[in-house]
Amino acid sequence: MDDTLALSLEEVRTLAHRVLARLGLSERQIGPVAETIVAGERDECGAHGIYRLLSCAQTIRAGKVALDAEPAVHDMAPALVRVDGGGGYAQLAFETGRPILAEKARRCGIAALGLNNCVHFAALWPEVEAMAAQGFAAFAFTPSHAWVAPAGGTRPLFGTNPIAFGWPRPGKPPFVFDFATSAVARGEIELHRRAGKPIPLGWGLDPEGNPTTDAAAAMAGSMLTFGGHKGSALSAMVELIAGPLIGDMTSAESLAADDGAKVSPLGGELIIAIDPNGFLGAAAAEHLARAEQIFDGITGQGARLPSLRRYEARARSLANGVRVSKKLHDDILAQLD
Repeated sequence: MDDTLALSLEEVRTLAHRVLARLGLSERQIGPVAETIVAGERDECGAHGIYRLLSCAQTIRAGKVALDAEPAVHDMAPALVRVDGGGGYAQLAFETGRPILAEKARRCGIAALGLNNCVHFAALWPEVEAMAAQGFAAFAFTPSHAWVAPAGGTRPLFGTNPIAFGWPRPGKPPFVFDFATSAVARGEIELHRRAGKPIPLGWGLDPEGNPTTDAAAAMAGSMLTFGGHKGSALSAMVELIAGPLIGDMTSAESLAADDGAKVSPLGGELIIAIDPNGFLGAAAAEHLARAEQIFDGITGQGARLPSLRRYEARARSLANGVRVSKKLHDDILAQLD
């Protein structure tokens, strides 16, 4: 028995708009929020697709999102800009700051955008892919809630703390990677819990600090970083550069502000854009072409090049639509009641 449902991308978009509008989100926020949900489903990143409408519903109903937030731009320096999201979703804050970041990076060669006071629920690859599509090398970082234990520890301190990078490829989609510094994104554990499936060892600890394959126990206990102390160090870096460095909360502070609501994190995001022309001038095209040797060297030996799987999935979805869990779809439709 098929437990999935076929949807076109336009149907996914319409569903996202309907649910977000029913929840009272302003029209200005609905557009960019919905597009990140469509992008997740389109690229077969199920943990960042329509499933995220459930977390939006929970967060909004808990009063943890400013429904009519209007981002405020603060031009800090020739190569620095901050956008205060006003307690709204990060997508609108990024869309507000993106053209300013691009202009500053072109003028200075490198620039940084700090997003403050934003609710985060999505992956970071949409941000770096958008910047790389404009010709920049780009990085993005954000803390979350304190769900992750440091290496050797047993209590949550870090967030999932993703790191994303984008690289422009002339005539081709950008090279992009985006990974949590936790062993897996929290949404993946939640999808396992919903499906009643065990998680692999190494993903999390139960509330007593013991390794577990029980998704619910890991959600109640703590997640683990990838790569032991290496992932833990990177997670600490994200806490610092996308928290105190830009005047925003750490993951522990975000969880404290959540105050038991168990909703999406509130905090900051740091996005850095580098213009190859700033270093290379007229030689930029030559050196970007040299970079293609690296990508050819990866794929030429049958190794996986990050981002290619998403682009292949994107082509399929654009041609054929997507399939989603019927149960998940029903749970989302229930938000319209």
